Parts: sequence; structure tokens; C-alpha cells
Amino acid sequence: MLTKRKVSHVLHTYEHDPRESSYGSEAAAALGVAEERVFKTLVAEVDGKLTVGVVPVTNQLNLKALAAAVGGKKARMADTDAATRATGYVLGGISPLGQRTRLPVVVDESARRFETVFCSGGRRGLEIELAPDDLISLTSATVAVIAG
Repeated sequence: MLTKRKVSHVLHTYEHDPRESSYGSEAAAALGVAEERVFKTLVAEVDGKLTVGVVPVTNQLNLKALAAAVGGKKARMADTDAATRATGYVLGGISPLGQRTRLPVVVDESARRFETVFCSGGRRGLEIELAPDDLISLTSATVAVIAG
């Protein structure tokens, strides 16, 4: 998708430790980048509809803020099986890009503080580095303060 649209990006791979469950922190350490630049992709349910929140690995997703960003009232984390079915990716490897079902995406505004950010490339051990505005554009994301 990125190559086809001629979006400047860099793929980074690292050896994922299967004992590690903090995927984003693991990626930051393995790649030698600040955790604030590594963004995790979380799938939530807002008023019954799956919605994606993209926040730095150093923060939690503020579900109230996510709901407000998409005009909803109530949000909760999505069931893992529902998230993997909708996105086509495994937990710890969910990418905001190229999902099986195009879900609404909200990117935390802190992403714009950096020249480039990292997000999952669709599997554990694969990160995509790209400009935040490209991530926002490719996902048709809303930008809001959703990190808590």
C-alpha cells in the first residue's frame, strides 16, 4: 500500500521475544528509538462500532476521549477475537494500515510532534516508520487528544 501510493517509509524488523507482552516497548528498545515515537494500535468498540485508537506506547488509550473524537458516547476495549477478525492482524501486530475491514481511526495528536513515527507493520517484529501526516492521510484519521 505504501509503495503503491509512493509514500516515503522505512520498514524495521526485529526478533520478537514470545515471552514479551509489551509489544510497543519491545519494539522501541529493539530499534533504539524513544518510546514516545512508537505508536500502538488499539481496537475499541464505540457505541457498538469498532474504532481504532493510535497512541504512544508510553500512554493508555483514553476511551472517553476516543468516543468523543468520533461523536460517540461510550467506549470499551474490543474483544480480541473481534479485533483480529476485523483487522486481519494478530494482537501485538495490529497495524492501522491495510486492515481487512476499514475501521474509523483516531491518531493521538502527539504524533505530530515528531518528524517520523513508528507503527506496527502487521505482525510482531515489524514496524513501519513514516511521517505522521502520511499515517493520518492513509488512514483518513481524525486527530485528537486520546492518550491518557
